[in-house]
Amino acid sequence: MKNLIILLAIFMATTLSAQDKNAKGSLEVDGVCGMCKARIEKAAIKLTGVKSVQWSVETHELKVIYDARKTNLDSIAKQVANAGHDTKKFTAPDMAYNAVDPCCKYRDEEVVKAHQ
Repeated sequence: MKNLIILLAIFMATTLSAQDKNAKGSLEVDGVCGMCKARIEKAAIKLTGVKSVQWSVETHELKVIYDARKTNLDSIAKQVANAGHDTKKFTAPDMAYNAVDPCCKYRDEEVVKAHQ
């Protein structure tokens, strides 16, 4: 019985330490301007477990620090897509994309050219 308790304690300690409370990751998120940056970062930071976000207009990279016990990169990407910005894994729903400001229409080549 004592061995079973010790084995269970070791298993639980290993499992708990396997999930990082300060995990770092990044996602590619489509956008073209400062308004996109604000929208993307606001959507990501609202998710429980997300601690820090920073999106780059130039690289389209969203860097995140999050609690892996509470969320994951897929959930963050889905949250951002639901705010109107495509990611590699999730496409923004038409309703969300259509709701972004006209200057943020990153799927429109004319808008993208205007921001270069």
